[in-house]
Amino acid sequence: MKIDLHGKTALITASTGGIGFAIAQGLAESGAEVVLNGRSEASVSRARDKLNAAVVGAKIHTHIADLSSAQGVETLLKGLPAIDILVNNAGIFGPKDFFATDDETWEAYWQTNVMSGVRLSRALLPDMVKKGWGRVVFISSESARNIPVDMVHYGVSKTAQLSLARGLAKVVAGSGVTVNSVLPGPTISDGFATMMADEVKRTGKSLETLGKEFVMSQRPSSVIQRAATVDEVANMVVYVCSTQASATSGAALRVDGGVVDDIV
Repeated sequence: MKIDLHGKTALITASTGGIGFAIAQGLAESGAEVVLNGRSEASVSRARDKLNAAVVGAKIHTHIADLSSAQGVETLLKGLPAIDILVNNAGIFGPKDFFATDDETWEAYWQTNVMSGVRLSRALLPDMVKKGWGRVVFISSESARNIPVDMVHYGVSKTAQLSLARGLAKVVAGSGVTVNSVLPGPTISDGFATMMADEVKRTGKSLETLGKEFVMSQRPSSVIQRAATVDEVANMVVYVCSTQASATSGAALRVDGGVVDDIV
């Protein structure tokens, strides 16, 4: 199978590092023009330089915007090229006791993890439908189905993404546009590296080893018994964005290593 996305332009939110950057690179390698998005000029510039080095001849647009508010989404939408592929990757996470999680925290998670995708889909889907082709992908999480007791607020926001994607798939049914969710599990991303930085220094263990230990202690139902790489997650997203995935819509596609213990 050869995935060819020449002539398509993809917006990947929060794409200056981690899973978002890996998705941008995978789409660029498949021929798509990519729009990198981050919250600062420095992070976006670093990502652009890194992508240029990784994919010779890549066509890259950059847009700086914080998607945690309606105003930030409007900032991103200004000056965008026509978008064929939207990957809603922007999101925040962090453990917190349910009883200590105040309304402000819930609202912050809702605005970033859910409403950013609502606003961008509302703005960009109509043109995809008019063209008769488009792809929208929400980067959810296995936590959407396996709600973590220490991150109920996060899990709820990720479950909402599944409902949103399924609903939008019905809204654009028969148009040639597909809408799907991808659910990563524990992944060795930039965020994981930051979280484990002190542990790496203390133990001298690699991120891969620490990732495996985390999975075996916190997600023992994992079938692959290790953390995934960002490229493994990106591979699924690139496929879902391809022309070959035209019969897949309204789906929740797991890249969780089998953490969620069911057969569906």
